[in-house]
Amino acid sequence: MSVETTTSTSETTPSTSETTPVRTAHHRRYLMCTPSHFTVNYSINPWMEPSRPTDTANAVAQWQKLHDLYLELGHEVELIDPLADYPDMVYTANGGFVIDGRAYVPKFRFVERQGEAPAFADWFREAGYDTVIPEEVNEGEGDFLLVGDVILAGTGFRSTGDSHREVGEVFDREVVSLNLVDPRFYHLDTAIAVLDPVQGVENGGPERANIAYLPGAFDDASRGILEERFPDAILVSDEDGSVFGLNSASDGYNVVISPRAKGFEKQLRERGYNPIMVDLSELLLGGGGIKCCTLELRPSSARSGTGE
Repeated sequence: MSVETTTSTSETTPSTSETTPVRTAHHRRYLMCTPSHFTVNYSINPWMEPSRPTDTANAVAQWQKLHDLYLELGHEVELIDPLADYPDMVYTANGGFVIDGRAYVPKFRFVERQGEAPAFADWFREAGYDTVIPEEVNEGEGDFLLVGDVILAGTGFRSTGDSHREVGEVFDREVVSLNLVDPRFYHLDTAIAVLDPVQGVENGGPERANIAYLPGAFDDASRGILEERFPDAILVSDEDGSVFGLNSASDGYNVVISPRAKGFEKQLRERGYNPIMVDLSELLLGGGGIKCCTLELRPSSARSGTGE
């Protein structure tokens, strides 16, 4: 796999700006979990069909390519041990939300996943994180996305609105609630991709942290909020959204996406990002993709526009 890790250069493009912005790759630290026990033996989202056969070896092989790519890009990857009775544990993004060395632990809606939460809490404690046990139902970074200094928070299918208040109190940050209405996109990270996780100051001045999103996944009020806050956002088609194109991971320059999201790939290139394709089609059978398998472990430098 050929991977570019350097900063892109400016060039004229047909995008909304005269020139493509200079993008910078920032170091990231992730938590992942090998899908050693992956299967689909229950259904808690529209993607899961227990009657459809799954291939655990293929899931592991695809996941390994994602894991190895992160290392190749210069990022760090920590691992949590998989539990045999919890095949969805591979989707570590749901295992917490981490900012400033503090970990907000999930409280899963469905009983099938509730046993994962203590394992994630134990991992965070042992790793030295200030670990917060929630009172409200939330599914971690699946529904909480950090954009600049603001937390975008999803509700409608999994995390409750009360968890939005709670996560704001835990991290002392502004929280913007967004309502998901399409059951295919049951977590916020399936409908929004954070492209510039750190609100940087490259190019001689402050930049607006930016996102890509699927308009049809949200109600009218939420679309209005997104349009107002992110006027330069990439609007992704339903065709690309339905292959989990938005369930991606970005370091500010390299954006890891599904190889089937062809339109999104083109949009990213036009904006100066470097899309890298990784196939996680086996794990999509469980309703997860690249971002679902990737929990960001943010250091204290995540606040106020600084980053690693």
